[in-house]
Amino acid sequence: MFSVLGNAMLAMSLLFGAFGIIIVSLSLIGDNDYRFLKSGRMAFLSSSTLVVFSTIILVYELMTSNFSIIYVAKYTSIETPLLYKFTGLWAGMEGSLLFWLVIQSFFFILVILQNRKKHPRLMPWVMITMAVIQMFFLILINFYENPFDPVQKGMVVNGQGLNPLLQHWAMVLHPPALYLGFIGFSVPFAFAMAAIITKNLDAVWIQTTRRWTLMTWVLLTIAIIMGGKWAYVELGWGGYWAWDPVENASLLPWLTATAYLHSVLIQEKKNMLRLWNMILIMLTFTLTIFGTYLTRSGIVSSVHAFAATDLGIWFFGFIILIIVVNAVLLIIRRKELESKNKLESFVSRESGFLFNNMLFISMMLAVIWGTMYPIFSEAVTGFKITVGSPYFNRIMIPLGLLTLALTGIGPLLAWRKTSIRSLKRNFILPIVSALLLTAIIAVSMDLKMVYPLVSIGLMVFVSMTILSEFYRGMKARMRMTGEGMFKSLFTMIDKNRSRYGGYIVHVGIIMMFAGFTGKAFDKEADLSMMPGDIQTLSNYEITYVKQWFESPDSNPDTRSNHVAKIVKLDVKKNGKKFHIMEPEKRFYTDQNNQPHSEVAVKTTLNEDFYIVLGDVDLKTGLATMKVRINPMVTWVWLGTLVLLIGTLVSINIEEFFRRKSK
Repeated sequence: MFSVLGNAMLAMSLLFGAFGIIIVSLSLIGDNDYRFLKSGRMAFLSSSTLVVFSTIILVYELMTSNFSIIYVAKYTSIETPLLYKFTGLWAGMEGSLLFWLVIQSFFFILVILQNRKKHPRLMPWVMITMAVIQMFFLILINFYENPFDPVQKGMVVNGQGLNPLLQHWAMVLHPPALYLGFIGFSVPFAFAMAAIITKNLDAVWIQTTRRWTLMTWVLLTIAIIMGGKWAYVELGWGGYWAWDPVENASLLPWLTATAYLHSVLIQEKKNMLRLWNMILIMLTFTLTIFGTYLTRSGIVSSVHAFAATDLGIWFFGFIILIIVVNAVLLIIRRKELESKNKLESFVSRESGFLFNNMLFISMMLAVIWGTMYPIFSEAVTGFKITVGSPYFNRIMIPLGLLTLALTGIGPLLAWRKTSIRSLKRNFILPIVSALLLTAIIAVSMDLKMVYPLVSIGLMVFVSMTILSEFYRGMKARMRMTGEGMFKSLFTMIDKNRSRYGGYIVHVGIIMMFAGFTGKAFDKEADLSMMPGDIQTLSNYEITYVKQWFESPDSNPDTRSNHVAKIVKLDVKKNGKKFHIMEPEKRFYTDQNNQPHSEVAVKTTLNEDFYIVLGDVDLKTGLATMKVRINPMVTWVWLGTLVLLIGTLVSINIEEFFRRKSK
């Protein structure tokens, strides 16, 4: 009964959405007739609310194991833990489309309520743009991928259960953060469309959506890193990024959004790059739809992708529609989008931002070419030529290091033009410090690898520039106000949150680069051991203690849907007790005994000790395993936390919610 109601709500949502678009369009034709506009707004709110309630119904059906619904039977089972029944909402194609739609609908409601008395010229077009996006997904769900479709024949006693790879805490957090990051860009995109249509091309639409864009960007950042964390501990290959097509799909809009966030500062301060910023936000939203297309069309092979369906042609058509509409609007408004001011010097902060943008766009183009090359090659030659990690690393490492360098150079440059005297004063200490410390590390560690040395030098250089910016600002405030050191520091940050929050974000980026650099020093070994055997890797000693078997009968609380072979390993480091590690080989009973390795990881600040159990013979005790030492991985996760803190400082989250509550 509830499933029928959920289905009806989705159909009604489609009708309300179509009615809203028509009635708001009539309000524009009728010179902003408020009655039409109000009716259209209520239609959009009704449409979005119906989507929310239909999603609640699907979640209820998943949690209560209503196997009369095909989707519930495919992605849950009686044995599936309750938490993972909930995550079944986004496990399959139909549910993931509804999940996208419900977030889009929630954002739509929020935008309407926040701006119901603001931006009277922009809001009709903002609502129409968001409604068109919503309608696209409503059409797909109602006519092609309905999550409430019933089982046609017979009665399903138990479902198939959730894919073991998705039964991990990171998969509880990663997809929602990724969807929030992708869909959140529809809001600044909608305001950009409204601005270009109505010719309101000053910085108002940018200022209106600034906090929204920042929050969306940081959510996408967290989602990407969370996906890396899931791959690191769940896929068992020992890394967190493999240039997989679906990984790349999430990176593409992040690169253009990062360029946009830097570029809009120039428009706000210097009234420059209006056309460029419009292109960047249009491109960012288009890439979110393109990324969704990659994962749902079946054109790429990935452990992250959904099964191939007929939806690819619809997503492709929608992307073409977005590109054509954007291109037409840009051509029509090209004169209005011309910048009032010109770049005065290449040695200026404006030029630093421009070079930064060029690097991000270069990285985006390199990633999209490498991702799509197998498809292009198959279309032209009939053979699919796969582009692997060497291609991406060869291009992205130098570009990434140049971007890191600009992170330090930019703050030292002045607006308009930087004098020779200023260049000498600002750059001498960071450059000398970087060269000196890099030389000490190279000699002490006998390090001869070029990229790690360059990365270390640049991290020191950027750190020194950020420290000098904080120091100079704090000293100036102490002289001006007579405040103490700590009070001056915190007051200075509070008075200019955008600037110093950005510097904190850059500190997080430096920490993440430290983690990326550690990848060059990974060590690994494949071991075969019997109980009592001792093996060594670097300064670690591994003793195989014992093996055993667990099932739902022996451990019903944690083994409800799988059995497990487990080995116990006593690990010492430098001859001292380090950790007891218990990697597992699991077999999921509700997935036809599908095998899955549960990684054992012991994390420290400077390195991870990482073990993947291949298999163990319970009779003889023979165990095969892969052991890895992964330096500096923790710095990637810690850097993400610092980046989040910096973004929240920039947003001034307390003021943001205080304003919205008034």
